[in-house]
Amino acid sequence: MTTQERARDERLSAYATLRETTELTVEQAGAQLGLSKRSAWVYEKSMKARIVQDALKGQAPPIRPAIPEGFEVRSIATGLDKTGHVEKQWLQVSPEATPGETVPDGHIVKGLSTLVDETGNVRAQWIKTRVDDTRLMQAAEAALKALSDQVPALPELPRRFEEYFDYQLATLYTMTDVHVGMLAWPPETHAAAWDLSIAEKVLVSTFCHMIDAAPMSGLGIVNNLGDFLHFDSLLAVTPSSGHVLDSDSRYQLVVQAAVRILERIIVHALGKHEKVLVYMNEGNHDMAGSVWLRVMFARVFRDNPRVTVVTNPNPYQAYQHGATMIGFHHGHLAKKEKLPLIFATQYSEMWGQTKHRYVHTGHYHEWHAKEHPGIIIEQHPTIASPDAYAARNGFMSKRQASAITYSAKHGEIGRQTFLPVGE
Repeated sequence: MTTQERARDERLSAYATLRETTELTVEQAGAQLGLSKRSAWVYEKSMKARIVQDALKGQAPPIRPAIPEGFEVRSIATGLDKTGHVEKQWLQVSPEATPGETVPDGHIVKGLSTLVDETGNVRAQWIKTRVDDTRLMQAAEAALKALSDQVPALPELPRRFEEYFDYQLATLYTMTDVHVGMLAWPPETHAAAWDLSIAEKVLVSTFCHMIDAAPMSGLGIVNNLGDFLHFDSLLAVTPSSGHVLDSDSRYQLVVQAAVRILERIIVHALGKHEKVLVYMNEGNHDMAGSVWLRVMFARVFRDNPRVTVVTNPNPYQAYQHGATMIGFHHGHLAKKEKLPLIFATQYSEMWGQTKHRYVHTGHYHEWHAKEHPGIIIEQHPTIASPDAYAARNGFMSKRQASAITYSAKHGEIGRQTFLPVGE
């Protein structure tokens, strides 16, 4: 036994004597020995463990129940009677580990816990894993691409207007945080109701009115800025944190409504503009949903040369319209103050070729804009009603959406703001 171990053993004996011969509490006994509160409780546990070990010395081991084949003992708990003899014993068993298969496929290690005995020998280890997000997204995208091959393509659609298109102009239609599938109950939120049918009616009516009122831009940009879907799976929870959400209807019905909404808006934009560019940006509520939306709509409009659906999964997107740069990020990954440098780095060539630069974000459900050196960061409000979480936390911004028109030479030259239509 080393000098350090001998000294600790002596302190433990002194601690045990104080606890057995006085009425001092754990912390009071520790204080007399110069121990911190935390160290005192460690000594208390060590003392109790020593009492059990001393009681077991010389006793015949209790009868151990049969261990099922393929299982092994992980821990043993022993209960003593008043005389210090073994009265009860509990065994915790688990499936035997298979060599070389400690981490399930599709998972990555996030931590390792090791149980050692008093001599320092390893008694057990627990490998903590989590789903590999990259592998999960790759698998989801591959599966969805295979499924989308079965989606019939829309035939090429005619223009509703034969007038002259101004190819120097691009009009941006941004829908962010609309949370299709969310349920808002007015008595709880003191605001307008929101459910699956209301969301479909409001979004289609508002954005079709917005498109009709826009100028005859050569390019229309349908910008789904993220959180288009309220939840991302059969469970109505946020995909990253697992927070329970107020949801309306089944996930399949939510998906069907979302597809109808976006298809009607894109088709309506095709009737107004010569070209339509579609973004399906990732949000924190629909990380996987944004994947299948991109893949599926690219297939739906594959026979329409006037429609381009951006399938790049990068959460930071940018488009160059002449001397104007238009960027997109939902706002859940990087703070607004970091976006100028992120876009200048990821799109350095585009940055150098443009004079007017804009990045559009959402996520916080309220409007905010700030001009930084060389770029304007604009945070868009939502047109959806607040749910219980938003109402309880005071997130009650004005509901609206805007159509912003950009010139290839001069940047933003006009905008029209719409309140919810169709409620």
